[in-house]
Amino acid sequence: MRGRILVALVLSIACAGGHGVPARLPIGTWGGADVGLIVSADSVHVHIGCTRGEIEGRVPVEASGAFTTMGLHNVDAFPVDLGIFHPARYDGRLHGDDRLTLDVTLLDTGQRLGPAEAFLGREPNLRICPICR
Repeated sequence: MRGRILVALVLSIACAGGHGVPARLPIGTWGGADVGLIVSADSVHVHIGCTRGEIEGRVPVEASGAFTTMGLHNVDAFPVDLGIFHPARYDGRLHGDDRLTLDVTLLDTGQRLGPAEAFLGREPNLRICPICR
């Protein structure tokens, strides 16, 4: 009996003490140096520097913290927004539940943005570039 209790205790500590990641990118404002994300229940709005992107839906996250999703990205958003969105792949990693790293690759040109690091609950610092609210 004591052996079973010990095994149950060890398993509960292992499960409770694990630093797993959420199954989806957590909702909220994510910010860092030259990066900002606004994650809502049905989309993600992304800024890296003076660019902006859109992802439809919630972003699923693997148990390892890695995620890859598709969206659109505009690299000419500032100072004059030309309104040209490119198909883009967003590759990232969630570290715990409040820090992520992100790379964006434009599929038609191969241009790459990132890596960028953002933190949940931190205001984005985009210097001279505006962020959508």
